[in-house]
Amino acid sequence: MADDYLVRIGKLIRNARQHRGWTQSHLAEALGTSQSAVNRIERGNQNISLDMIARIGEALDSEIVSLGTAGPMHLRVSGGRQLSGAIDVKTSKNACVALLCASLLNSGRTVLRRVARIEEVYRILEVLNSVGVKARWINDGADLEIVPPTELDLTSIDTEAAVRTRSIIMFLGPLLHRMDRFKLPYAGGCDLGTRTVQPHMSALRHFGLDITATEGTYHAEVEPGIAPQRPIVLTERGDTVTENALMAAARHPGTTVIRNASSNYMVQDLCFFLEQLGVEIEGVGTTTLTVRGVRDIDVDVDYSPSEDPVEAMSLLAAAVVTSSELTIRRVPAEFMEIELAVLEEMGLDLDRGPEYAADNARTRLVDLTVRPSKLQAPIDKIHPMPFPGLNIDNVPFFAAIAASAQGSTLIHDWVYDNRAIYLTELTRLGASVKLLDPHRVLVEGPTRWRETEMMCPPALRPAVVVLLGMMAAEGTSVLRNVYVINRGYESLADRLNSVGARIETFRDI
Repeated sequence: MADDYLVRIGKLIRNARQHRGWTQSHLAEALGTSQSAVNRIERGNQNISLDMIARIGEALDSEIVSLGTAGPMHLRVSGGRQLSGAIDVKTSKNACVALLCASLLNSGRTVLRRVARIEEVYRILEVLNSVGVKARWINDGADLEIVPPTELDLTSIDTEAAVRTRSIIMFLGPLLHRMDRFKLPYAGGCDLGTRTVQPHMSALRHFGLDITATEGTYHAEVEPGIAPQRPIVLTERGDTVTENALMAAARHPGTTVIRNASSNYMVQDLCFFLEQLGVEIEGVGTTTLTVRGVRDIDVDVDYSPSEDPVEAMSLLAAAVVTSSELTIRRVPAEFMEIELAVLEEMGLDLDRGPEYAADNARTRLVDLTVRPSKLQAPIDKIHPMPFPGLNIDNVPFFAAIAASAQGSTLIHDWVYDNRAIYLTELTRLGASVKLLDPHRVLVEGPTRWRETEMMCPPALRPAVVVLLGMMAAEGTSVLRNVYVINRGYESLADRLNSVGARIETFRDI
């Protein structure tokens, strides 16, 4: 390799390591090498194989280089441009991954319509394919067809894909009905601090599932004949916890009552899908679900997941921070009502069209038109609550919006340890974001946005918030290593460009 190539590779590795908060010694330990070797690599003074580059990328959960794959590595943003026209909201990331996991309940053919083509979906598909599931894109790549095998081969599971997604945890509910003993890799995903899986264990223990964790693997054993003897009370009203309990209950041939259940959008989509599989569910949209499962499911099913309220919030925030008039179509407004009410109180000029049904015939959609507005900071703090409260994943977008408003806004994310810290990255774009503690920031606006170059935060929503700040900033900004954005958004740069943004994707090598 030429010397300049090695220097560029070394710089990319150093930036990724520093952004993760690791020392050279920490990276060396993960690679099974010495700190001095890592130092030589980062300085471009040591030849490095493609295998070592791949190992470093896996250790840092960062795409150092890309060989033969599509999709952006970095984004170059020419900011200060107003958006205009109309843009459609894509189907829900979180619903799609739950439905892919739920397809394991069905011995028949499952077709999911308009599935978001995102990295999180690709990772789940890689895992499914590795254990014998036949999953393929049909109808010119618009839809997914899933046909499971008679027996799953978990010994061949794609561990690398599995550890890059937290969604693998939702295999537990379906798999406990298919085998008495199995192993799964630890769940990964966004770096958002400690996220315990104990609530999953507590819920699924009612179905005979026992889990031990050793050396990066969940070891699962299912005791036959165990069934819920009383209502399952979830220790946290989590979305994935509720989904796991629902999938476990779906093939329990009796009645299961789940209390303190999430009633969020992805849970409702899963309930609608399970109903098409023949499962009876009472209480959809409430915190108590009564499930009458069936022992065997073998049906051909065709289902359309609904639109993503978090993507809708992202697009709405893009219009706000760029002072644009933009129409956002196919917005699942019933899952954004608190957010919209807060924004209107802040002074947002917003028109709502008439409601209409999503393709699942159950979710209510509207078209929203946002206009340039002089916003005032909200009187109360911004904080998430379980549905129908303000969505936890929509909280970060209020940091960018608050930075565009007049006054001080307190944002309190009591769920995740690190998200508030990542929001302080907006200071590099000129925003005043003061970290009060790991869960709270104080945002002072309005902001005179400025261009910058920086690494992408390792968490999905804060990463998009930084991108929005770059779109508002005059001049050219660079956001490096954007894999995490592609985990949750399909062709986001191209779609924003279609309504007037100027975002270029590029690679260093």
